[in-house]
Amino acid sequence: MSIEIERKFLVKSDEWKLLGEKIFYRQGYLSTIPGRIVRVRTIEEKGYLTIKGLMVELTRNEFEYEIPIEEAKFILENLCEKPIIEKYRNKIKIDDVIWEVDEFIGENKGLVIAEVELKTEDQKIELPSWIGEEVTGDFRYSNSNLTKNPFTKW
Repeated sequence: MSIEIERKFLVKSDEWKLLGEKIFYRQGYLSTIPGRIVRVRTIEEKGYLTIKGLMVELTRNEFEYEIPIEEAKFILENLCEKPIIEKYRNKIKIDDVIWEVDEFIGENKGLVIAEVELKTEDQKIELPSWIGEEVTGDFRYSNSNLTKNPFTKW
């Protein structure tokens, strides 16, 4: 079992695009009940099953397992809620943290969110100049909610 401690921010400029490498993600949800989120994801040619527990403050339990890519694709197309989340992710290392910037396409086009995973809830971080408003805890910006309420419909 691992623990996820995460903060989430809107992105206010395109400066981040010069950093990191863009990787395509597709993900869908089998359960979006808070405390029991079950996600299937493909990252290029790998598949993953992820189970996330209830978020308390910034922390929750997370279990992730690699699964065969063909099974992940089948589950995404046939069992997951629609629409499927599609996005490009850039991983950007700054100091001792890795920022993950997600640029959504499809039903969530126009939304760009940056996430940073921390070692402790009180870990101090320097915010890059392209980071905007913090949306940690704002359920509207959770990927599982973006399946039910896509950004293009806000």
